[in-house]
Amino acid sequence: MTTILLITLVACYIVQIFFNRWKGEPWVMDWLALSRSGLAQGRVYQLITFQFLHGGVWHLLGNMIGLYFFGRAMEAMLGSRGMLKLYLASGTIGGLLQIALGFAFPNYFGGGVVGASAGVFGLIAAFATHAPDDPITLLLFFVLPVTFPAKVLLIAEGAFAVLGVIGPLVRVNIFDPGVAHAAHLGGMLTGIVWIRLAMSPNPSFQFWRSLTRRGTPRREPAAAPAKRIWKTARKKPEELPPGEFISREVDPILEKISAQGIQSLTARERQILEAARSKMAKR
Repeated sequence: MTTILLITLVACYIVQIFFNRWKGEPWVMDWLALSRSGLAQGRVYQLITFQFLHGGVWHLLGNMIGLYFFGRAMEAMLGSRGMLKLYLASGTIGGLLQIALGFAFPNYFGGGVVGASAGVFGLIAAFATHAPDDPITLLLFFVLPVTFPAKVLLIAEGAFAVLGVIGPLVRVNIFDPGVAHAAHLGGMLTGIVWIRLAMSPNPSFQFWRSLTRRGTPRREPAAAPAKRIWKTARKKPEELPPGEFISREVDPILEKISAQGIQSLTARERQILEAARSKMAKR
C-alpha cells in the first residue's frame, strides 16, 4: 500500500501539472484544493483530493520521504488497509482543523490547502506513540546523520505545529505562513488517538480495532470435545523453561500478529509477550 500511495502521488502531481497548463492553476485550486469556499459550496470531495496535490517538486519529495519510511512501518503494524485508513483519516481531520480555523480567523488561515503532509504527520505520530524509544536517524543538511528517539521527533514536530498555529494569532510569524500548521497538528492528533485506541486492551474499543485490521480475521475451526483422561498437571506458562515457553506460548502469538496485526492481541496474549520479554532479559 505504501508503494501504491507513492506511485499515486507522483501520478497525481503529473496530472496536476497538466491541468495547470490546460485549465490554469486557479482552476485546480478552486476545484481540487481544500478551501472554505469549496466546502461551503458542497465540494466535500476536496477533503480527499487536496491530499494528492502539491505546491511543487520539493513539497512532493518531502512528503514522499516521510511516507516511504513511516508508511512501511505502520503498514507492517496495522496491515495495508489499516495504514491506508489511518493515512486518509489523518489527512482529512488535519484538513478539517485547518479549514475550521479558516472560518474562525479568515485573515490568517483562509487560504486553500494542498499536500499529503497531514496524512504523513499522522503516520509519524502513530509510530512515535507506539514505539517512542525506537531510534530514528535523519540526515541533517542531507549529510550529517543524527539519531534520536521517535518521541523526540514527535515532540519537536508538535511544538512547531502549535507555534505555527499560535504565531499568526499573536502576530508573531516565526515560521512560513504559507504552511498549513493546523493541518499538521490535526494529523498528529489523529495518529496519536488512532494508535492508542487500536492498541488498547479495553474490549469497548473492539469495533475501533476492527477498523485498523488488515482484513477479516480467520476463524479457527471449533475444537472437538476434549476426552476425560488422566494426565499430569500442565505447568503454567510462567513456569516453563525459556525455550519451551517461547515455542509453546510466544510463537503462536507472533504468527497471529503476522496474520492479523498486533492490535488483534488479547490482554492475556499481551501479558505473555511481556513475560517473554522478562525471561529473555534475565538470560
